[in-house]
Parts: sequence; structure tokens; C-alpha cells
Amino acid sequence: MPNNHDEMLTALFELIASMQTPEDCRALFEDLCTIKETEQMAQRVEAAKLILEGKTYQQIIAQTDISSATLSRVSRCVQHGHGYRRFLKKNQA
Repeated sequence: MPNNHDEMLTALFELIASMQTPEDCRALFEDLCTIKETEQMAQRVEAAKLILEGKTYQQIIAQTDISSATLSRVSRCVQHGHGYRRFLKKNQA
């Protein structure tokens, strides 16, 4: 089963990587996720941007309405993860 799981994850990531435009991504995510799930992902990305801009937790919570627990997780990922810094900085350049 783990091999099948890995293959499914790889297929998902390959599908996402094949998207050419924001409209392609929107269409795929509308099919893959609930509106709430997509909104929560967008909220996390916005929080990560604000962390990288040096905003305080209070400012980020006020601006995004993210929970402190989720913000803490996003902050750990910004500091120690691989994705947020890599892609947000690339998109800001």
C-alpha cells in the first residue's frame, strides 16, 4: 500500500506542476478541494507572506483571521520548511 500511496502523491504533484496558468490552478483546485480548504490554503500563503515581511503575529491574525495555532505552524514552516521561502521569494522578485 505505501508504494501505491507514493504513486498517488507523485501523480497529484505532477498534475499540479503541469498547470500553466492561475486559471488552470483555480479550475483544478475547485475540483480537488472544498471552498473552505482552498480558502484555508490561501490564508496560510498570505500569512507566510506577512511573516516574511516581518509582520507581528497580532498584525497577521488581524489581517487574515488565521488561528494562532495555524499561524504558529505556518511560521515553523517558513523558518524551517522548504516551500514558502523558496516560492514566495521567487514570486516577489
